[in-house]
Amino acid sequence: MKDLFDYVDFGDLKLNSRIVRTGLWESEREKSGNFTPEIYNRYENIAASGVGLIISEVFSLYPRDVFSKYTNTIHNPRFVREARDLTDLVHVYDVPIFAQLGFVQFSKKSEHNIQVDEVTTEDIRKIQTDIIVAAQKFDYAGFDGIQLGLGNYYFLARFINPNFNSRTDRYGGSTLNRLKIVLEIIKVIKESTDLHINCRLNAFDGTNMGMSIDETIEICQLLEKYGADSLQITRPRSPQYFTQENKEKNPLIEATGKIIKKVSIPVILGGGANSQNQINTILNETDIDFISMQRPFVYDPSFLVEWQLEGDGVSNCITCNNCYWKKTSTCFINRQPELNP
Repeated sequence: MKDLFDYVDFGDLKLNSRIVRTGLWESEREKSGNFTPEIYNRYENIAASGVGLIISEVFSLYPRDVFSKYTNTIHNPRFVREARDLTDLVHVYDVPIFAQLGFVQFSKKSEHNIQVDEVTTEDIRKIQTDIIVAAQKFDYAGFDGIQLGLGNYYFLARFINPNFNSRTDRYGGSTLNRLKIVLEIIKVIKESTDLHINCRLNAFDGTNMGMSIDETIEICQLLEKYGADSLQITRPRSPQYFTQENKEKNPLIEATGKIIKKVSIPVILGGGANSQNQINTILNETDIDFISMQRPFVYDPSFLVEWQLEGDGVSNCITCNNCYWKKTSTCFINRQPELNP
């Protein structure tokens, strides 16, 4: 019988539990982009809680990206040194940590937010080079892996989606062609670093011209074939998708189960669970072995400590989604009292 606190293998990595913490926004950084004591404290609390794997908040690939002001950027000259302090801190607790990399917009010179069909082959080479250099920085900084943002509505998610990509060159048309931009990146990262490569992608997008679960399965098989080490399955919509009519039914469970049957690398269910009993039910009634959580860690980075003691813990996060909409890494409900100067 599976339990969320099982000690398990995740590819070549060892995890202290089946829970994956996936970050999103970073609001506690300095204006200059440097890490702060609050960031180190938060990561230490998460690592010490009993989590299996930490996936960082998004690191923005480009400083001019629409999300760059809500994230740390890899372009800060102190990034590698400060990130190394962070990964060393997490590793004290025998917890692996992946760097999450993503971008929404591609711009150059005076051209801003260039669409997928308008990106030139030269532009594609620049994007690929920029991601590979970022991966090498993550490797130098001591991260165990990289999560490539191929989901939600990030740029690469649109690039591989037929709803956005109608190119007629070698990077358009078939599923394989649309995915080539990513497969070529994976090849070089595998050759030049020791990073575990995790790909986060949508199970489906709900549009007539977009990706179906069947095409997602084909993409997952191609990612595995060309070197991806694990997958995380998400959805293009916001967390609010789980907190209204779908609160009692996570639509990703069935899709993730179908993907697991078609690949042999670890697959993470991307969110939607908030109680110990709910998670253990999913683990034991499906083929799912790993479950990601984000908002419960925003409310309380140490909540898993109580779960281990209680045995039937429930997250106190009320899924108000303010952390998502206002793009913060701290909770609006569970605020820590400010210290008097």
